[in-house]
Amino acid sequence: MLEVQGLSKSFKDLQAVKDVSLTLKEGESVGLLGPNGAGKSTTIQMMSTGLTPTSGQVIYNDKDALKNPKQLRRDLGVVPQDIALYEELSAYENLLFFGRLYGLKGKALKTKIEEVLALVGLSDRKKDRVKNYSGGMKRRINIAASLLHNPKVLIMDEPTVGIDPQSRSYILDLIKQLNKENHMTVLYTSHYMEEVEKLCDRIYIMDHGEVIASGTKSDLQNLMQEEETVWVETLEKNQAFKQALEADQTITQVIESDQGYKVIAEKREDLLGDLFDYAKVHHVKLTALAIQTPTLEDVFLHLTGRKLRD
Repeated sequence: MLEVQGLSKSFKDLQAVKDVSLTLKEGESVGLLGPNGAGKSTTIQMMSTGLTPTSGQVIYNDKDALKNPKQLRRDLGVVPQDIALYEELSAYENLLFFGRLYGLKGKALKTKIEEVLALVGLSDRKKDRVKNYSGGMKRRINIAASLLHNPKVLIMDEPTVGIDPQSRSYILDLIKQLNKENHMTVLYTSHYMEEVEKLCDRIYIMDHGEVIASGTKSDLQNLMQEEETVWVETLEKNQAFKQALEADQTITQVIESDQGYKVIAEKREDLLGDLFDYAKVHHVKLTALAIQTPTLEDVFLHLTGRKLRD
């Protein structure tokens, strides 16, 4: 349905995106996961024909969308990372404005506005000025504006940044509904791996402008089939214990948290026994020790050597 091949973008001496290829099939929900500065926003700007690539192609329904962008733009809804609303206008007035830009008018436009307001749960606040909305409410109106023209493809650039947990949960449920019930094709960019895990059928991981891995969640977890993740919960922190773990040649990562340590190590039968021994030598009281299924965060760490949100 929508495909990009070999997309690259340079800004003077900075190459922001390097030879990125990805595909969206009809009805899919696809995640684009990566840290801030990975090139996700630049990639989707090129995909939506809002930014001309230095090289590469954007193909929509087997046609070159860079040469003929009209069909893609008509079928595409884009939710930008930054709030794109007029603060002094009400939600209804904003949607009236954006609907007219899409060529909607009259009764059809008013009906559609009421429909999308109900969808995002803000019908009762439609007359309020946007400047009086919470961050989560603004995000929901931003989404409503992208749905006015019944898009077939929805591209969402980090739509939950900086909002409260309740609004975040509402938005994630809404996206799932649009994809599963309305059969809308979704490309969802985020640096929150738990959002991508919840929403997406397939995932692309970007770092430093490149796609470094792609596949289903299971495909990506299988990249770590030679390693395992162990959660080590301790009563208190102990620097010598952590240093002993880091000195073990079979342990590739030790990630400290408030409750203990996440240890990523080569799979071996005596790993848990060694962890107990390290704790005993350094007088560390263990409160929990468990092997965990690798998360996408672990996969990213495995591929890059750093955390997703570093």
